Amino acid sequence: MLPLEKPNRSFALHPHKIIVYLLIAGITMLFLSLTMSYAYTRFQFNLEPIRLPVIFFFNTVLLIASSYLLWKAKKYYEKDETSRYKSALFKVIGLTLAFLIGQAIGWSQLLSQEINVAYSNAASYLYLISGVHFLHVLAGLPFLVLFYIAAVRRMVEPVGVLLYFSDPEKRMRLHLLGVYWHFLDALWIYLITFFAANYLL
Repeated sequence: MLPLEKPNRSFALHPHKIIVYLLIAGITMLFLSLTMSYAYTRFQFNLEPIRLPVIFFFNTVLLIASSYLLWKAKKYYEKDETSRYKSALFKVIGLTLAFLIGQAIGWSQLLSQEINVAYSNAASYLYLISGVHFLHVLAGLPFLVLFYIAAVRRMVEPVGVLLYFSDPEKRMRLHLLGVYWHFLDALWIYLITFFAANYLL
């Protein structure tokens, strides 16, 4: 009797990649639905648009900078530049925390002007959309921290550095983290442009 052939378990795309790409597709549809609903509600009921706090635009710079540094971290990883890799990751974490704090300050400034969720439907949408984006950035933060902790613990002596940089699984996860982070960056640029355009129209 001939032995049964083992099933082919090769994947055109790694399951982790499929999950991340599906996640990005889902988030994209979510925010497109929210922004289109905001635009429809605003023009249907002639709602007064909300002027964004200036700090929201400053936060955009922080997020772009964090995305750039994460891209640089990936380059340092590929070139086996240990200290620069760890430094870039640490700076990304710092910029991410600064972004999250900046968002909270922006909401605080809105509340100081008595613009809360009960102020109007336009204000409710602003809090909802910026809040959901905040949560997606916050969800990515633990992965950044884990990458940094792993780098600090394992990249101490030459053998540990070699094993760290030669790990294809870690390389792929760093790539996927970058894809997710660049997506959040692009998404926030879209959102800030959308709200600014609504205020000017």
